[in-house]
Amino acid sequence: MSYEEAFAVAERYARFAHDEAPGRSARYGEWAAGVATDKDVQNLLAQIPAHRRQPPLVFAVTRMLGAPEGDYAAWARWLPGHLPEVAEECTRRGLQTNEPLRCAALLPALSLVDGPIALLEIGASAGLCLYPDRYSYRYRGATDLDPPTGPSTVTLNSRWSGQDASLRTPEIVWRAGIDLAPVDVASARDRAFLAALVWPGETGRLARIEAAIDLVRAEPPRLVRGDATAPRVLTSLADTAPKDATLIITTPGVLPHIPRAGRAALFGEIDAARISRPRTRWVSLDPPALHDRWGATPTTAGGFVLGMDDRALGCADPLGAWVEWLPRDVSPRR
Repeated sequence: MSYEEAFAVAERYARFAHDEAPGRSARYGEWAAGVATDKDVQNLLAQIPAHRRQPPLVFAVTRMLGAPEGDYAAWARWLPGHLPEVAEECTRRGLQTNEPLRCAALLPALSLVDGPIALLEIGASAGLCLYPDRYSYRYRGATDLDPPTGPSTVTLNSRWSGQDASLRTPEIVWRAGIDLAPVDVASARDRAFLAALVWPGETGRLARIEAAIDLVRAEPPRLVRGDATAPRVLTSLADTAPKDATLIITTPGVLPHIPRAGRAALFGEIDAARISRPRTRWVSLDPPALHDRWGATPTTAGGFVLGMDDRALGCADPLGAWVEWLPRDVSPRR
């Protein structure tokens, strides 16, 4: 293995330990800092393809495979004997953080659309964000909302600020998703991977995700394995949605993981779907500088922009922990 590859591993893990782990996971910070100074482990991780050895992915895979979750020394001792399996899992999997709390950020936009709704998510992972109508919401500073059938087994807590909005449970009659590698909640291995994607120290996330998995297992969505940036993948699936429903295409946090050329192609596919089905809306949750599809972009204070079609509606935490709503005309600017 080349010196350059091992050095790249050291740099990436040092950056993660310094910039990404603090305040979120002390354990991952310790592990990443350990990798950054451990040449033997750097050489091992350099054997994993560069685009599949991100610290959160490697750490999640090792935990899924049974690595000890104690100090760095114990983790580093475990790794050499399991490297082939770790490399295989990292190569076939990706960072598919499927956080149902993102629905707390999407719900205000969905509340603007009269039902029935056909919901289609790009980068759906296991589809946990395809069930905003089945979750309960507790917005500090706004309101509580439950499904018509009563409180859900999944409660999403979020902080609301800005203007008032009329929040309501959407009427979803069809749900489907596209993913390069869909996660099957019926598979014990895949469920273990979703659980392992929760960073040590993230209080409440694991219980929320496991409760959402149980809900989804009872009524699985349609998940299509494919590349939504490729011609006709998105539009072909959209064509199967009920014609009397408003089709809403969502991209909650997935666009940063798609290269610029792929994003341009995806925008073209979304536009094609909107042309072929006039009652089609696009709801996005993206970093503010990622693209220029919105009108004026609000100041996000570290969050993402919540947009519908070509309008920014407000700001939100990338995982849905808070929402700042802005009054705005929601019709497309085209």
